[in-house]
Amino acid sequence: MDPQANTTAEIPKNKDSSFKELVKFAILAIVIVFPIRTFIAQPFVVSGASMDPTFWDGEYLIVDEISYRFKEPERGEVIIFKYPLNPSKYFIKRIIGLPGETLVIRGDGVNISTADGQEIKWNEPYVDESNRQTYDNITVTLNNDEYYVLGDNRSGSSDSRVWGPVPRSYVIGRPFLRLMPPKKLSLFPGDYSQSE
Repeated sequence: MDPQANTTAEIPKNKDSSFKELVKFAILAIVIVFPIRTFIAQPFVVSGASMDPTFWDGEYLIVDEISYRFKEPERGEVIIFKYPLNPSKYFIKRIIGLPGETLVIRGDGVNISTADGQEIKWNEPYVDESNRQTYDNITVTLNNDEYYVLGDNRSGSSDSRVWGPVPRSYVIGRPFLRLMPPKKLSLFPGDYSQSE
């Protein structure tokens, strides 16, 4: 008899133990990932040309969903929101008008009467003047929970000029991080503010 014949042995794997570990891992992943995706941040892929040249079709963004729980959206910020005519869809646009304001939009730009009576001629360096359409005068007064949003690509954007203001409750968040393409990696991409 070979003396080494019985020197090794395999310990049978406990299939129940492996399955339990897999279930524990899946539950832990759900407990960590679900709240982050639901309440803090989620991915968003730009689709279409309405925000050219600020955001191009196919860019991959991480959306900050928590900031607007502590502060109100501001003029010039780019936001992600539920489309008012179909809340199952999400759009990306720039805030131009804030609650309680009156806006007059013409081919040469946007004039704003704020809720406290200031008059602002809004400067828009992010809009390519060659694609700014000429519109008849559009005048709109916003309710106390509405935002007026426009795409940076004015001639290629369906926005508040077409389907009206966005209710505050439809605002999801704002781009926090542009991940793709890598050469355009940036924090809070597209935000713009000017001294009012």
